[in-house]
Amino acid sequence: MSQPIIQVRNLSKAYRLGMIGRQTLQDEVQYWWHRLHGRNPVEHMGKVRPGGLSVRPGAPGRELFWALDDVSFDVHQGDVVGIIGRNGAGKSTLLKILSRITEPTSGEAVIEGRWGSLLEVGTGFHPDLTGRENVYMNGTILGMKKAEIDRKFDEIVAFAEVERFMDTPVKRYSSGMMVRLAFAVAAHLETEILIVDEVLAVGDQAFQKKCMGKMGAVASEGRTVLFVSHQMNAVRNMCSRCLWLDQGRLVAAGDTEELVGRYMDFNAGEAEWRAPETAEGNPYFQPARLAVVDPEGEPLRRDAGADEKIGVLIEGVCRTPRPDLILGFELLTASGDSVFISQHTDTEPARWPPIRPGHNRLVAWIPPHLLNEGTYRIELVAFLHHSEWIFRPRRNSPSIKFHVHGGLSESPHWIVARPGAIAPLIPFEALPPEPATPG
Repeated sequence: MSQPIIQVRNLSKAYRLGMIGRQTLQDEVQYWWHRLHGRNPVEHMGKVRPGGLSVRPGAPGRELFWALDDVSFDVHQGDVVGIIGRNGAGKSTLLKILSRITEPTSGEAVIEGRWGSLLEVGTGFHPDLTGRENVYMNGTILGMKKAEIDRKFDEIVAFAEVERFMDTPVKRYSSGMMVRLAFAVAAHLETEILIVDEVLAVGDQAFQKKCMGKMGAVASEGRTVLFVSHQMNAVRNMCSRCLWLDQGRLVAAGDTEELVGRYMDFNAGEAEWRAPETAEGNPYFQPARLAVVDPEGEPLRRDAGADEKIGVLIEGVCRTPRPDLILGFELLTASGDSVFISQHTDTEPARWPPIRPGHNRLVAWIPPHLLNEGTYRIELVAFLHHSEWIFRPRRNSPSIKFHVHGGLSESPHWIVARPGAIAPLIPFEALPPEPATPG
């Protein structure tokens, strides 16, 4: 086998909660002394609790969070590698280290060849420079000569669909325009390695499809792609290999289909979520509970029958009532495909349940004979209309899962699960023949 172009060895990254950097001169000196002498630079930080917090002896409250913990793997040229894991698993931290945005606490990551990364909207862009100037600046940073950038410039502009705005400072771009141009630069300049985070979720569906096609083309050229996504179908379709991270540790590495299946089974979870005491707050809505309930309103402790009504219960505290606050949920298949999104404002205004100051309980009922047999995920939706996401599915939302079985059909001609995410029983009726046309 050829020499790996990415080698990650014993990579760890620790953050001291509530602090930026190492805070004191003593900490800084100790850190670099340990590195210069070939020792573990985190030993002086205290006892380690892998995948969680540690506290330095004699310094109460100085907590360390281990975003990555002793991660090692290789990537070879031409590999298309998906990186999967729950929120907070360490995926973005890993990509930031590989992209030289942040340094590891210990271990090393060696990359052979030129690489381009897209981790956040406008990564590497200078807000006061125009789109045109940023294309050339980014290309130069990536080690491209002006002639190389000139050759690719028209392709970049055409892909990004921002021709009219190339001479406008990017600080005036919308987030969608920014991500289109940033992706176009990263994907079209001739880097051997392309590193892409979930940032593609910013774009609309057409743009996401376009980006996936481009990354597929990049991979077919023998270039290497590292791709972080919560959309398991995208990972399955694009990636030949997978890395599974959980609580900063590498759980497994290997074949995509096998690992995605294991990951989905591992995260099957319960049909009820309750907020931890340490949950982050926001000024509008703090969720307390998300649950699938039976027709009596009790948490579902079993598989749901396809022929029974089930409810999605949302509980939480409204701190700052707003008329534009919208609550709801997204229903997804086990593979991550969206089935539908439901919001408490979907009906006529007179039927909207009120959201009052203090504790609120809302329930939405999914009718019987709608869902097909299978496993489903529900994620909370909360946002200010046309203004601000509070809880966004596949980003920061509480998530629950449940399974539906049986009751698919009363016909003797179809007794197994049907294709698709839904399997409604829709009655047919015969209509009288159309009257004959005179003449």
